[in-house]
Amino acid sequence: MGRLAITYGGRRFVISVFDSFELGVTRARAASAPKFRSIAVVGLGYVGLPTALALLESGTRVVGYDISESRLAAIKAHRVDLPDADQVQLTGCLETGRLSLTTEASALSGVEAVVVCVPTPVDEHLVPDLAALEAACSTAVAHCRPGQTIVLVSTTYVGCTRDLVVRPLERRGLVVGRDVFVAFSPERIDPGVRHIPRSAQRVVGGVTSLCTCRASEVLNATAAGIYPVSSPEVAELTKLLENTFRAVNIALANEFAVVAGLFDLDIIEVIRAAATKPYGFMPFYPGPGVGGHCIPCDPHYLLWQLKSRRVTPPVTDAAMAAIAARPRLVVTRAEQLLAAAGRSLSGSRILIVGVAYKPAVADSRGSPALEIIDELVRAGAQVAYTDVLVDRVCTAGGVLTTKPRPAEGDWDLVIVHTVHPSVDHSWLTQAPMVLDASYQLEHLDHRHVV
Repeated sequence: MGRLAITYGGRRFVISVFDSFELGVTRARAASAPKFRSIAVVGLGYVGLPTALALLESGTRVVGYDISESRLAAIKAHRVDLPDADQVQLTGCLETGRLSLTTEASALSGVEAVVVCVPTPVDEHLVPDLAALEAACSTAVAHCRPGQTIVLVSTTYVGCTRDLVVRPLERRGLVVGRDVFVAFSPERIDPGVRHIPRSAQRVVGGVTSLCTCRASEVLNATAAGIYPVSSPEVAELTKLLENTFRAVNIALANEFAVVAGLFDLDIIEVIRAAATKPYGFMPFYPGPGVGGHCIPCDPHYLLWQLKSRRVTPPVTDAAMAAIAARPRLVVTRAEQLLAAAGRSLSGSRILIVGVAYKPAVADSRGSPALEIIDELVRAGAQVAYTDVLVDRVCTAGGVLTTKPRPAEGDWDLVIVHTVHPSVDHSWLTQAPMVLDASYQLEHLDHRHVV
């Protein structure tokens, strides 16, 4: 592996050459001030806000644009799910004016680069919901001026960057790669972890090589390095591969958890033993299902796009079906445990511990806990929950609020869904029956697993 130094825009990049076809920029840092003095971040959700903070840390002035007045008010009031250190940084940047928040789209024309970070969910039929992305790209294109760089980071289908950004710009008479610069660089945000952009490389695929360079300039100070690829389409499919890989392996871990149960073996012990192999194995762990904004959604963008070509990738399709079925399997296991104790789901008092979709995150959107609760309610169970980070959730039985003192309840069954760090769960030793769907409470002698 060789190393090559190049200079672009007065800044020096060190490139590692892996072979004649593949380049990886392992370090793309510069000691001088950032080339882009002002960057707009479109969409200030769980991806956009950390992205803005990473850009601010590099010395860039950031305009945060969001169509939601309530979201901007929440950011100003610090009612956002960020680690403490990021909250401190957010306060300082708001006070100094280095971060300005606006719902005025015209602000996008006054910056040198625009980074689009809006949600790309799927609907109830698992079809991609592109409404937010289409609106955001349309706004960025409408206010784009010559010289600007637009970087799309929202997870999407292969070809989306050209469909929603490049062709609309060309219809305006702007030549991409000469008048304006466009690239796709998939987000790599781990909610609940501080400044994850700084610890990961960024894949950047520009429409032209100059687009890749410009987009790399936008993002290089926020990442551990830049890895350029040959096109936006390569970068788009890279993101789909990343999260489909996770989905497939989570489905496999859940499957092996069931297999281990048939042999009366501890799946966590099995996984830890397999993880001692220094090559060819990466540990994934079973759980109650998959929630959040990425793994339950992203592979469906690929499945949806391939349907138009009459192609069904069997491994991905099977993995997503298995993931979708996991919450129901938790309910079935709860039913079995109660039946063994002479009870039915109907009328049983059941407590769910943790409804957030992952530990240390105050977000229940897409959480398997919600589906589990709805299934239990439909079966006639009396369901409550406790979560120090989620105050209320909407369920099939109406709005539920957290039980701050769960140990005081008289529960027939406790289902452990999410284990937040630094939360005392010692009271579970007194619970008559515990179904540990998180597989994390190994110290409980009387627990059951899925």
